[in-house]
Amino acid sequence: MTPSALELRASIAGGFITATEACDSVLERIETAGPRLNAFITVSGERARARAAELDRAGAAGLRLAGVPIAVKDNICTRGVRTTAGSRILEHHVPLYDATVIERLEAAGALVVAKTNCDEFAMGSSSEHSAFGAVRNPWDVERTAGGSSGGSAVAVAARLTPLALGSETGGSVRQPAALCGIVGMKPTYGRVPRYGLIAFASSLDQVGAFGTTVADVATCLAVIAGHDPRDATSGVMPVDDYVAATRENARGLRVGVPRALVNDGVDAGVRRAFDEAIDVLRDAGAEIGEVTLPHSRYATATYAIVVMAEASSNLGRFDGVRYGSRAPGVETLFEMYSRTRALFGHEVKRRIMLGTYVLSAGYYEAYYLKAQKVRMLIRQDFERAFGDVDVIATPTSPTTAFKLGEKLDDPVQMYLADVFTVSANLAGIPAISVPCGFADGLPVGLQLTGRAWEERTLFRAAAAYERLTPW
Repeated sequence: MTPSALELRASIAGGFITATEACDSVLERIETAGPRLNAFITVSGERARARAAELDRAGAAGLRLAGVPIAVKDNICTRGVRTTAGSRILEHHVPLYDATVIERLEAAGALVVAKTNCDEFAMGSSSEHSAFGAVRNPWDVERTAGGSSGGSAVAVAARLTPLALGSETGGSVRQPAALCGIVGMKPTYGRVPRYGLIAFASSLDQVGAFGTTVADVATCLAVIAGHDPRDATSGVMPVDDYVAATRENARGLRVGVPRALVNDGVDAGVRRAFDEAIDVLRDAGAEIGEVTLPHSRYATATYAIVVMAEASSNLGRFDGVRYGSRAPGVETLFEMYSRTRALFGHEVKRRIMLGTYVLSAGYYEAYYLKAQKVRMLIRQDFERAFGDVDVIATPTSPTTAFKLGEKLDDPVQMYLADVFTVSANLAGIPAISVPCGFADGLPVGLQLTGRAWEERTLFRAAAAYERLTPW
């Protein structure tokens, strides 16, 4: 069996395997299995091997992730290693600096072995909108891996790397984690610095982590979390002992279930797995109650307006002058703009145009301003609910992994794949997805959402559930 990140770290610290051997083993698996799943865009073997050799020479004492290989979503900047965001407009982009999370991972001894495939500029729920082809689910290669961090989820689910980083704007860590049968965590907005994360929607974007166990993800988040003065949105709240929380039980934990939301539009097999998961938590000593989130039915529409408006603003810089590729052989300014921006894929163009529309004169108040007001109502719903419960439980996704191509021509149905995840992003609160069984042979995820800055409570609940199940 492939070891977890913490098991591998213990083997390296104990001298049973070197960091170089661990690195070479992972790179060999990526070379063998990676192409079939299309999970990677760039492999950074030279960088990873150099860091591994350094660790073997200097020793791994005190480093929390010493020698542990990790894959990183390709919208997180890596110095000297191509970072494309899944787009042709950044196809040849090689950053001159590392994102804060990369600096912190390597300082903790992690080996960045590859950049993972993703929806272009993280815009998608199926990892089919990448300029480098669709990512394939290891449980069924004809199905989606989820998105937009599909490549990172597949890297962990297929046991190609023990850990991976993704990014979240509306569920892009938790949803692929659920569809691929692994653990995925989205922290509180501001908990993990965004410096070096290519912007999609700046009031929503954040970096999250994937692993095969809750303890692995807790360890990874503990490494990358904390204030960074280079990120104006980075929080100053102290980072708790997340790993210690994974050793606690669920006795006395108050779990709220928004039944009206869960019973609407959820596949029968997913609902059955979710109900069984709630029974496990109840048997573990958790107190199960019902909560109401009355404005959550507006979350998908609200999210769509906010995210498209911010995408339109953020992607304005890719014009052939300031950032990214420039179309060759142009003669006029307009031709340069139009041909350069034609390098964007279809979904990115759709979001830019809709975002520009909702921000335009005459429509700003009707759409964007109203969406921001509803966003506040959604946040207030959570605040009221957390007066009575510690965590809120829902399915992560209303369905299991759908067929590749199934929803490409129906963007509304594609956006609805994130119906249970977008609310946490709008409210800026943490959430985690853990495997909770199967429906028709495909993985189902249990989502636990918590109060802002209380990731520790989520790790406690998720680990307590994990210990009592075989998933």
